[in-house]
Amino acid sequence: MPLPVPTLDDRRFQDFVDEAKRAIPRHCPEWTNHNLNDPGVALIELFAWMCDQLTYRLNQVPDRLYLQFLDLLGIEPFAPGVAACDLTFWLSDVLDHDVRVPAGSQVATGSGPGEAVVFGTVEDLVMSPPRLTQVLTTTAGPDGTRDLMPSLRLGLDEPCFAAEGDAVNLGFAQSLAGSALRLTFSASAAGTGINPGNPPIAWQAWTGQDWSLLPVHRDSTGGLNRPGEIILLMPRSHGAQAVGGRTAYWIRAVLRDPDPGEPAYTRPPRISAVSAAVVGGTAAAEHSEVLPAEVVGRSDGRPGQVFSTARGPVAPRRPGEHVLVTGPDGDEIWTEVSDFTRSGPYDRHFVWDSASGAIRFGPAVRQPDGWVRRHGAVPAEGATVSVTGYRVGGGAAGNVGARTLVAPRTPLPYITTVTNLRAATGGSDPETVDEVKVRGPLTLRTGRRAVTSADFEQLTLESSPRIARVRCVPPERPGGPVRLLIVPQLLPVQGFRSIDDFALEEALLEQVTQSLEPRRLVGTRIELTTPYYVGVSVEATIRVAVGRGAAGVRHAAEQLLRSWLDPIEGGADGTGWPFDKDLTAAAIALRLEGVEGVASIEDVCLYEYDLRTGERVGPAREVLKPGADSLFLPAGLSVVNR
Repeated sequence: MPLPVPTLDDRRFQDFVDEAKRAIPRHCPEWTNHNLNDPGVALIELFAWMCDQLTYRLNQVPDRLYLQFLDLLGIEPFAPGVAACDLTFWLSDVLDHDVRVPAGSQVATGSGPGEAVVFGTVEDLVMSPPRLTQVLTTTAGPDGTRDLMPSLRLGLDEPCFAAEGDAVNLGFAQSLAGSALRLTFSASAAGTGINPGNPPIAWQAWTGQDWSLLPVHRDSTGGLNRPGEIILLMPRSHGAQAVGGRTAYWIRAVLRDPDPGEPAYTRPPRISAVSAAVVGGTAAAEHSEVLPAEVVGRSDGRPGQVFSTARGPVAPRRPGEHVLVTGPDGDEIWTEVSDFTRSGPYDRHFVWDSASGAIRFGPAVRQPDGWVRRHGAVPAEGATVSVTGYRVGGGAAGNVGARTLVAPRTPLPYITTVTNLRAATGGSDPETVDEVKVRGPLTLRTGRRAVTSADFEQLTLESSPRIARVRCVPPERPGGPVRLLIVPQLLPVQGFRSIDDFALEEALLEQVTQSLEPRRLVGTRIELTTPYYVGVSVEATIRVAVGRGAAGVRHAAEQLLRSWLDPIEGGADGTGWPFDKDLTAAAIALRLEGVEGVASIEDVCLYEYDLRTGERVGPAREVLKPGADSLFLPAGLSVVNR
C-alpha cells in the first residue's frame, strides 16, 4: 500500500492557463487574440506546463523536508511531554537514623502486559527521626494559647477543641518536609456525636508562607476518640514559625465545619499522650531516564555548528544540566536560549532542540552592506563540547494509574514498598506533522504577540501540550485582567469525570505564565483560572425497540450523553462542549434518537447538579444556559425505558 501523497499546491495545468488568461485584460488590454494558434497563448501553455511539473514535484516533498521548511520559519514540533507523579517510599521499621533515597532512583510498573514504564526521582529524599517538642492548643476566644506538654507527661486527659477554628498544634525541632509522619495518640471516647469515618478535623502544616492541608493516609483514632495512629503525608516545604511565642516546625489539627449531612462534636475529644515517628517519605518523580555526562563533539571554530546527543527526545533541562565548552582556558558553562534573536557576538548562547536533541550555536548573518553579524559566540577551534547530563523520555505512556509504580529498580536499603498514591499526569506524545501543519499558519498569524483574544488562546495552547482547551475572556472594565480559562488535557475515561480532575497544577500554571509574560503588552494583567463547571443531570425516558436488550440500549444511551457533554471530548466535532452554547431537552432527545435500539423518546428532564454534594439543584428545566466562563460537566445521567 503506497503512502498518501501530501498536496501542498492543488493547482493543475488548466488552472495555470486560466489564471494567466484572466490577467490579460488587466495587464495587456490590447491583446485580444486568445486562440490556441496565437504565439502568446502558446507561451502561456508552455509556462503552465512547467509550473504544473514544479507543483507535482513539490507535492512529492516528504514530511521531513516539510518540517525543515517550517523550521526556517522558526516553527518546530513539540517534544513529548514528561509525565510526573509523587512516589511514596515506606520504611521497614521506625529507625533512629536518617534514611536517604537519592535522586535518580528508579521505580517501574509491576508485572503486566507490555513494556514496563520506568519513573525516576528528581530530588533527594531524606527521612529523619522527628523530635516533638511542643503541644499547644490555640483558640479564637480569650483563652488564647495553652501548653499541654506538662499534662501529657503526667498522662492526664486534656480537651482538644471547644469551638470551630480551635486547633491542637504540634511543634517539631526540625523540618519534616516530604515525610510520612505517624502520630500515635492515647485518647478516650469523649468526642461524641461525630461520624468516626469522617471527623470534622483538618490537618495542616506550615510551609513557610501559609498553612497547607495535609492528606490523611490513615486514621485509626476515629476522630481522636480512641487510641490509634494517624499517618500524614507532609508537603515538600515545612518552615518554622512562632505559635504562642514558641518557634518550631508546626503541624496542627483544626476543628472545621462538618461536611453537609455530617454531625458535629457534642463534646470535645480528649487526649492523654501523643508521640511521633517517620514511617516513610514522598519524592517527586518523572517518566524519564537520567543519562550521564556526554561528549557531543569538537568545535571547528565556525559559526552555526550543530551537535547532537546520543539519545532523544531530551526532557526540559533542570538545574545542573548544562552544555560545557572545554578549551584552553578550562571549562565554560554556556547559557541556553530559545533563539538567537537577541544574542550578541560575545554571548555564550546555544539552542537545545528537545525533540531531536540537536545543540546549535549562533550563526553568522550577512547584512545588506556586506557586513557579517554574529548572533552568539562560537566555541574556539578544537574546543570540546559536552553536556553535563540530561534526561530522555516522555510520552502518553507515562500517564500510569494510581498504585501502579511498585517495582523498585534501584537498591534502596530500609525501604520495603513504594507506590504512587495518585495517577501520573502530564505525559503527551510528540507533535505529529499533521498537527504542526495546522499550528504553523496560526503561529505566524499571531506574530508571537498576545494582543487579541485569539492571540492569547493560541499562545496559551502552544505553551504546553498538557492543555486541551482555553478560552480568553476580555477585561470586564478598563484596567481589569485578561482571564484565561484553561481546560487541562485528561485521559479518556469510561465513567464520569470529577471536578477535581480539572484542577490546574502549579507546574502547568508556571509554564503558561513563563510563556505569556514576554509576549503580553505592557500593562496587561493576566489571570489564569479554570472555567466554572456547571454540573448537569439528565433523566430520560425512552422506549426500546422490540427484540433489543433494554440494558444494553440504556447503557449505550448514557455513554452517548456522557461523551457528548464532556468538556474535552464532547460537542458536535468531538473537541469539547462549546462555551456559551445552551443545552436543551430537545437537543438531547434528538441525540438519543440516533442510538441504535431506541424506538422513541418519551420524556427528557434537565437538572442543575451540585458537583460537590452530589445532589440535584432546583426543578427540572427545558434549557440550561451556561455563562460566558462556564462549561457543562455531566453527572448523574439516568436513562429508563418503558
